[in-house]
Parts: sequence; structure tokens; C-alpha cells
Amino acid sequence: MFVIIGIIAVIVCVLGSYMAMGGKLAVLNQPFEVTLIFGAGLSAFVIMNPMRVVKGAFGRLAQIFKGPKYKKDDYLELLTMQYQVFKLMKQKGALAVEQHVENPHDSTLFQAFPKFHGDHHALDFFCDYLRLLTMGTDNPHEIEGLIDADLEALHMHDHQASHSLVALAESFPALGIVAAVLGVIKTMGSINEPPEVLGKLIGGALVGTFLGILLCYGFFAPFANHVKTLIEEESTYFNSMKAGLIAHMQGYAPAISIEFARKVLMDHNRPTFAELEDACSNLPPV
Repeated sequence: MFVIIGIIAVIVCVLGSYMAMGGKLAVLNQPFEVTLIFGAGLSAFVIMNPMRVVKGAFGRLAQIFKGPKYKKDDYLELLTMQYQVFKLMKQKGALAVEQHVENPHDSTLFQAFPKFHGDHHALDFFCDYLRLLTMGTDNPHEIEGLIDADLEALHMHDHQASHSLVALAESFPALGIVAAVLGVIKTMGSINEPPEVLGKLIGGALVGTFLGILLCYGFFAPFANHVKTLIEEESTYFNSMKAGLIAHMQGYAPAISIEFARKVLMDHNRPTFAELEDACSNLPPV
């Protein structure tokens, strides 16, 4: 909602100010300038990125309007899931989760937490490290280093989308100049026309520069920054699992392990200690 409001505000502020100064909107009606700048920009975007990055970037653009992937309730569910798993492992040993880890998509343990269970990437991430625990891995420092490398690879993969959108945004002003130069070339071919005709042609040529700068700084650069913010916020979901796993491996009780996991979350997504305690107390017995 706020993104749409922001887009409308940019358009109203720019065009409203232009009209208040006596400008005429008809001059800005240059469809071929839009085709040149936006079309060439998107085409260059496809050239400079692998198709998986292109698809990922457009998916992230759509997410801007949908909102963050994880909300506070999802983080609370993640913490209670970790509590349930760590409690089971404390009571019955690491091998008690082996059947759930080997076939997590059919696991009744994970199915009790639908958001987490439906997120295949997060589910596989968590189960990969639980599997190592069931195989006898017991060095928390080694596991922490491995998780850090895993998260770094994930971080680089996700940020390819935001970096590609930054490059797209930065291409628009240059393409605006291309459109303006072509408009000037067209104008020079009509140099013998009266001033009112030349003025209209020159104004049309400058629209290209205007559109390129507006698309960059008014829309796509903010979009890219928004995508970056969403990606960084999502990373705390995985960092929470990391913190919980390492605390569990160091021998802490489940309630303390998930407190480690809770503290790495951002303030606006972090459940309070009381909320988490209440949610854990309502879980079914393992």
C-alpha cells in the first residue's frame, strides 16, 4: 500500500509542479521516447543477466507490492518449531528426529508449523544441519563456520536481484540521453521550420532525458533499495535458525536455545519473551 502511495506521490509531485509552472502535459506525450528508453533498458537488462537472475529480479519487484515474505507471526512459529525440535532431541536423543529429517515434507513434526513447512528452502536448510547432528557431528565451531559459508552463498544469490535492478536503474539516464540525441538529430533535419515547430521538436527531444532520469531516481533506484531491504530482513529468518542450532549444540536447554534464536531478529519482527514463552507452553507434547 505504501509503495503504491509513494509511486502516486512521485508522479503527482513531478507532473503537478510542471503544470503549476505552466507546462503542458501534451508535450510529454512521447510514446516512442518511452519505447526507446524503457524497451532498450529492459532488453539490456536481459543481456546483462542470466535468466534466473532476470526471473528473480521480477519476482522481487512483485514482492515489493506484496510486502515482506516473513511477518512477526512467522518468526514466532519458527522459534516454537525450533523449541519443539530441540526439546525432542534433548528428551530422546538426536536420532529421534532422524525420520523427520530424512523425509521432512511428510513429517508430522514439521507439518505442525505450516509456514515453515511450506518454505522448502528454509525446511531443507534446517534439516541439512539436523542431519549432521544425527550423524554424530558435535563441534559447534565447525558447524557455525559451515553455516556462515552457506548463508554467504545464499546472501550472494539473493543480492544478485537487487544488484541487477540497480544496474537497470542506472541505465535509464544514459538511454534518456540517447533518446535526446536522436531527437536532436530529428530536429536538425527540420532546421528550416518556423520557431514554433522547432520548439516543439526540441521539447520532445528533451523529454527523453527527463524520462530517463525520472525512471531511474523516481522509481527503479528506490525499487532496488526496497528489494535490498527485503533481502536483508529475510536473512534474519535463517540467522535465527543458525543461532538456535549453535546454542543447542553447545548444550543449552531448549528454552535458552530459542532465546538465542530470538535475539538475532529485528525489533519489529521479534516476539517478546512472554509471547514466546506462552506460545511454547501451548505446544503439544513431543
